[in-house]
Amino acid sequence: MRFQLAVRALLTLLAAIGASAALAQAPTPARPAPRVTSVDRVVAVVNDEAITQHDLNDAMGVVLQQMRQQKLQPPPEDVLERQVLERLITEKALLQYAKETGLKVDDTQIERTLQRIAQDNKLSVEDFRKALAQQGISYPKYREDIRNEIIVQRLREREVESRLTVSDAEVDQYLATLKLQNTGDTEYQLAHILVIVPEQASSEQIEAKRRRAEEALRAIRAGGDFGQVAAGFSDASDALRGGNLGWRPGARLPTVFVDQVRTMKPGDVSPVLRSAAGFHIVKLLDQRGRDQSKIVEQTHARHILIKVNELMSESDAKARIDRLKDRLDGGAKFEELAKLNSEDASAAKGGDLGWISPGDTVGEFQDAMNKVAVGQVSPPVRSPFGWHLIQVVERRKQDVTAERERIEAQLAIRQRKADELFQDWVRQTRDRAYVEIRLDER
Repeated sequence: MRFQLAVRALLTLLAAIGASAALAQAPTPARPAPRVTSVDRVVAVVNDEAITQHDLNDAMGVVLQQMRQQKLQPPPEDVLERQVLERLITEKALLQYAKETGLKVDDTQIERTLQRIAQDNKLSVEDFRKALAQQGISYPKYREDIRNEIIVQRLREREVESRLTVSDAEVDQYLATLKLQNTGDTEYQLAHILVIVPEQASSEQIEAKRRRAEEALRAIRAGGDFGQVAAGFSDASDALRGGNLGWRPGARLPTVFVDQVRTMKPGDVSPVLRSAAGFHIVKLLDQRGRDQSKIVEQTHARHILIKVNELMSESDAKARIDRLKDRLDGGAKFEELAKLNSEDASAAKGGDLGWISPGDTVGEFQDAMNKVAVGQVSPPVRSPFGWHLIQVVERRKQDVTAERERIEAQLAIRQRKADELFQDWVRQTRDRAYVEIRLDER
């Protein structure tokens, strides 16, 4: 059974986090003997908070379990230890910033998230707790890691995504690039290695990073497993998952990857590539054509959104949406309530979202909308954004080829911008923190 373990807070939603400490040695087949250390000693200080050996051991245990599930060979213990510690340091710096700026998550939302994770694994909450215990995972610790994961996601939304804009000119350029590169109908499954070059690095530091990337490439060309080399060399947050980036359309790839990937066949590994972030090595795992559906069923819908955030608790948001539903049931007009209460850009239009195609919205919203009859209003619906009431105005079958191209282009541009900006923002937040590493103080 595959569980979404708390390591997601270290490996998945912290997608921009990369270790900034240089790891000098390459992975070797021989594993060093485990060191005997006191579990309560301090291994790092981040501003005014400590990370203990116990914290590090717990995190390493979860990472090793995750790597075993993915059948990845772990790097040597000292390399893994430093990789995991760097991620703990970065996470600590982010959580401290969230606390300083008043961002927090209430217990009600944590419980709802845990219920959803249990349901995704087809378990009751109690059975899910037992399954975690069987794997040696503390439920209170898991619960706290989920809280941290949500906080980091909210930081991304607040500090990066809420400030992003995508212009029509950018969409036009994106579509022109797709046509020129002939990558619009192709998706690529990639793995990568990133050796980060710090901002304002000296020429000597840049050269050292380049040599490190070349050392990783030599290890791969000598027959080393790409995933294991990534785990030992890469500074990216997905290093301990073998550097797997998953499936991405061609135009959503970082610019530095595009021209190279188009010339590669599945199984090929690129030379060392240079970008503003550092040095990259890319492996093309697979590629496929994209399903270009022409006719879809669209829904014309309105909604009212009450956001859950640091200013509005889960319980207060639910109580408010319930009151609005009661008013609608009593005959109030949806458009008027949306104008006065909805907390997104559609409020000015009475909550009108226009025509929605499959995939335009998050799963919870779309599933609830699909169950609502034309002319009716849904019960309160919880999504990652908050609480919604959804009114379905009408439905139709529509050829959306041109429209979908522009929507997908806008989403791809937005996602690429968000990934790059969040990576930069995380690195800056980490660099601003006072960090003292005591790992070598035995």
